This record gives sequence, C-alpha cells and structure tokens, in this order.
Amino acid sequence: MRRTDKQITTQADIEQIIKDSLVCRLAFSKDNIPYIVPVSFGYDGTYLYVHTAKEGRKIDFIHSNNLVCMEFDINVKTIEHESIACKWTTTYQSVIGYGKIVEITNFEEASYGLNQIMLHYSGKEWELTEKMLNTVKMWKIKIDELSGKQSAMELF
Repeated sequence: MRRTDKQITTQADIEQIIKDSLVCRLAFSKDNIPYIVPVSFGYDGTYLYVHTAKEGRKIDFIHSNNLVCMEFDINVKTIEHESIACKWTTTYQSVIGYGKIVEITNFEEASYGLNQIMLHYSGKEWELTEKMLNTVKMWKIKIDELSGKQSAMELF
C-alpha cells in the first residue's frame, strides 16, 4: 500500500468494516473485460456468501474466471471546502479483498450460506427449504487476501 499512514492494520478492524457494510461490490473479469456489481452478502470470518439468479451475466463471468475482487466501505462522507476546490476530500474506511468464487451445490451448505446473508441483514437465522433455495444459485468466496484503508483518523 502506497499510503501506509492510511492502512488499517488489525484483522479485527478489517472484519468490523465488513460486518458494518451494507453492500459488497464484486469485480469479475472475462476475456479482458471487467464487470463489477453490488451484492448482498454474508460473512462468517472465512467465507463470503452471495446469491445470484439462476442465469445471467455474473454467472457467465464466473464460469469464465472464478477469481474475484471484493470491496466494502463504510463512513463515506464528502468534506467540502468553502472556497478552494482542491481542498474537498472524502472520509471513508474500506476493505479490498481477493478470492475464488465457487458454487455451493448441496442443500446444507447452501442453507448455511443464505443464513449468513440473512444474519448479516436481519440479525437472525431463518428456516429455509429446498424449494426456496432452488430459486437461486448460492456461492461462496474463499478469501485469499484482505487489506484495509481509511481516510480521516477522526472516524475512530
């Protein structure tokens, strides 16, 4: 990281940013073409869980290349300056990660993954049926690398 003064160094702080994020942006690549989408997600400390429709562009990209980049951010705010344009800035805390996405094909693991998503947003686990899970594809991302960055120390 070029700006080590902005680096978030503890795993606990990185994981808190992930837990506090409302959206994960997933980046894919196929035939040298990038594609990024916001997704709902769940995180259990090891894997990131997402769901998709049964078919679509995301799936085409995943089948071509299962390497992904992910981004999370919180506390994003524009800081204005009354008279100097170049003094405008942004405060934020963000996490960037890399990993491999794979489809979950068995009911127990898919149910666990979808419950991780629901737990992230609702704070509770849900009773899920195979019929419910048959309407989506479930995916898990094994996270290989995470790094955090922040601007404006007053966030803490």
